[in-house]
Amino acid sequence: MNADAVFQQTFEAIQQGPGVILFTALQWIPERSSLKRLFTSHPAEYPVGGEKTVEISPGWLGTVIEDKEPFLAPDLEALREVFSDSGLIQQLGCGAVINVPVLDQQHNVVGVLALLDAEGKYTQESVETAVDVINANRAELVQAFEAHPTKAPETPAKDTV
Repeated sequence: MNADAVFQQTFEAIQQGPGVILFTALQWIPERSSLKRLFTSHPAEYPVGGEKTVEISPGWLGTVIEDKEPFLAPDLEALREVFSDSGLIQQLGCGAVINVPVLDQQHNVVGVLALLDAEGKYTQESVETAVDVINANRAELVQAFEAHPTKAPETPAKDTV
């Protein structure tokens, strides 16, 4: 099982529709309420291994982790309300995000896929397309996330953004 290959295949499928500039696969670590980056299309800006404690908006956390539903921020204003790194996101030409939780067979969140593209690019239809792609690859994605142990070092690598 090659987790990187699974994430790369999903990235390529997402490029076909709904489209994506920046793609990351983030493992949910419930013990620390954090997201650890396992895969990224932009390793210089968003390195693998970087970890974000969930210091994002309660609305995002409630939607994606607690309700296990996709999150859509269709423009920069909505994106800025949720992500502290919106400046870097904008520098990469992105201004919209879709976050889709990946659920195991017990309906637990094992990871989140982050899709970012130009402002105004994503609609509710884009979310549905992304969910369809992810559901078609769900078994492999769950295995890819589970291939990485969640027991982490005492001091996880923090993002600098």
